[in-house]
Amino acid sequence: MKFGEMSIHQLIDPKGFECECGRTHVIDLKFLRVGSGVIQTVPEAVQTLGCSYPFIVCDENTYEAAGKSVAEILKNAGIKFKLYILPTRKERTRPEEIELGSVAMHFDPKCDLILGVGSGVINDICKIFGYVTNKPSMIVGTAPSMDGYASNSSSMEVNNVKTTIYTQLPSAIILDIDILKNAPMRMLWAGFGDIMAKFLSICEWKISNIVTGEYFCDNVSDIMRTTAKRVIDFAPGIPKRDPEAIQAISEGLVAAGMAMSFAEMSRPASGLEHHFSHMWEMMALERGKPYDLHGIQVGVATLLVCEIYDKLLSFNPNREKAEKFLREFDPKKWEANVVRVFGDTAPEIFAIEKKAGKNDPKNHERRMNNIINRWDEIHDTMVEELPDYRKLYEAMKVCGMPMTPEELDFSVQDVQDAFICSRDMRDRYLMSSMLWDIGELYDFADKFFPV
Repeated sequence: MKFGEMSIHQLIDPKGFECECGRTHVIDLKFLRVGSGVIQTVPEAVQTLGCSYPFIVCDENTYEAAGKSVAEILKNAGIKFKLYILPTRKERTRPEEIELGSVAMHFDPKCDLILGVGSGVINDICKIFGYVTNKPSMIVGTAPSMDGYASNSSSMEVNNVKTTIYTQLPSAIILDIDILKNAPMRMLWAGFGDIMAKFLSICEWKISNIVTGEYFCDNVSDIMRTTAKRVIDFAPGIPKRDPEAIQAISEGLVAAGMAMSFAEMSRPASGLEHHFSHMWEMMALERGKPYDLHGIQVGVATLLVCEIYDKLLSFNPNREKAEKFLREFDPKKWEANVVRVFGDTAPEIFAIEKKAGKNDPKNHERRMNNIINRWDEIHDTMVEELPDYRKLYEAMKVCGMPMTPEELDFSVQDVQDAFICSRDMRDRYLMSSMLWDIGELYDFADKFFPV
């Protein structure tokens, strides 16, 4: 049976799955509940993990949403716990070093379980803290807003650079639909936007496999294909907070995390559209301004990236132009642009390039030749994997969610800068990387995002 045909409960088989890709995929998730009223299973989860003294971590909002109930349920079950509520320092809890340090300063070493109550940031912090303290972590979700519940990585801000840190996945996940459906509407939009991006992430992963030889697993990809195709049909139920729609999104987000854990990287669930969002977040951090929820930004970026891919479907690379760009590449000009866009975080970007060698002429030439020689395969991949843009657009529109960068307070210059510099911020091969390799990135930037 293909992974895409399995339920999320079947995918957590502790025996794992031997795959045609040559790997054995297994996820170390011991307890999973998604449904109405499942918050009552918190004591069962704690006991299943063989723990007896959880350290509950939440913020002021998630304490009201579910943390108070978790504490009461554990108290009634006779399970001792320590509770720490992260104070509100900014407009919302952020995935920063200060928050992780705050959790560490209030930790009781006698606790044997890190029990997060929240969504993205709380989950990421608890995964990292559980990893460094060698304690299992567990999450009681409060919003279907992101795909990291079942992943083995955390998205953090390190020196103002959005960074993926690979740690551990939670040993137990509890997502109570009665709680999740009452989350702020922007968080529901965020979860939907995050899932809609999976069409693109799979497309780019396959293209990277063709161009760079990066590991690719079609079976893991099938989880994302099936999930995205299923969830898009539930869009009309999101504004109504329909439990069936919230259940579909929640299961889809868990499935995405499982795909990342199976692949042991975030590639199955993250492509250029995620890098747009990370770039915008870094710009906001540099300016000292707030930014929107990651999934909302990802949804807007998904529409932008789909438009560019639509152009690529009728495009053919020009070898002469590609070779000319390779010969005339100016490292000093590239460095100056990195400094202009990234500001104080530019040294971090230079360090990434020094390690990855993306601009190295030999690496560049090898990728350029692969793209030109195998363009038919790349084109077929785009045809097979890309979503119906009109259906995607209408699904997001019916949700009522933001559709343009302007609605997120980002200018056309911000969009162009994010597009051009997306390839610089990590060692991840993206559509923007491919366009750079064939000398088309700047022309496409001027065409789609003219300043």
